[in-house]
Amino acid sequence: MATVSLTVNGKAVTANVDPRTLLVQLLRENLRLTGTHVGCDTSQCGACVVHVDGKAVKSCTTLALSLEGASVTTIEGLANGSALHPMQEAFREHHGLQCGYCTPGMIMAAVDIVNRRGNDLDEATIREDLDGNICRCTGYHNIVKAVAAGAEAMGKAPMRQAAE
Repeated sequence: MATVSLTVNGKAVTANVDPRTLLVQLLRENLRLTGTHVGCDTSQCGACVVHVDGKAVKSCTTLALSLEGASVTTIEGLANGSALHPMQEAFREHHGLQCGYCTPGMIMAAVDIVNRRGNDLDEATIREDLDGNICRCTGYHNIVKAVAAGAEAMGKAPMRQAAE
């Protein structure tokens, strides 16, 4: 076993883990943060996307020990208390989910897109940047609408939420 210390959703965390432990396992099994999903174990589907030091990563292929001292944000840490993050609210308002399994990863990827590209996103950019996230239930139409609306809302939100 090895020890890893990091910050998860603003809280300091120290865990003893097998050196082969993936970040998604640490989050789900050790910390009981089950919003991060495992859909494929091969980094193809994006259901496991979280932010590490402000950038989107697929937690199913990231070793927990490689994140010593890092700051991780999961879907559980995106909201501000009971107030949903603007992207979460946009997915709710625009029906950007169906079964919901891919939704946490989609939302985390969408926030990353906005952080990298800004708030004025066209459909082609959204579709291209969501390429690493698979939804098996929808045709992506409402997801794209939700990302566009969430991006716009993030531009109007207080800086704390836009800086996620």
